[in-house]
Amino acid sequence: MVKAVVVLSSSEGVKGTIHFTQEGNGPTTVTGNISGLKPGLHGFHVHALGDTTNGCMSTGPHFNPAGKEHGAPEDENRHAGDLGNVNVGENGGHELSKTTGNAGGRVACGVIGLQG
Repeated sequence: MVKAVVVLSSSEGVKGTIHFTQEGNGPTTVTGNISGLKPGLHGFHVHALGDTTNGCMSTGPHFNPAGKEHGAPEDENRHAGDLGNVNVGENGGHELSKTTGNAGGRVACGVIGLQG
């Protein structure tokens, strides 16, 4: 089993912890908590670079080693870094929903690291 984690933060008070788990060659399971987001849809992506010297703006494009189009997690033709949207409700709840097109501004970021 491979495990990784990212601690999210921003200058605007968004924070969270996201865990990635993969068994063998199976799919990666993503779980975690995010707080401080405004209600509505927020794109959720893995970016190509772990460079946060300029906050979230220096993390590069979406992770896309196969050169595919932007798409939803269930689409076959999508960036490997396209993880869908976090849909934050008035009560703070969320669920994944389809994402297409521009993901909007970056509101929080961190560097994914392997766990021992």
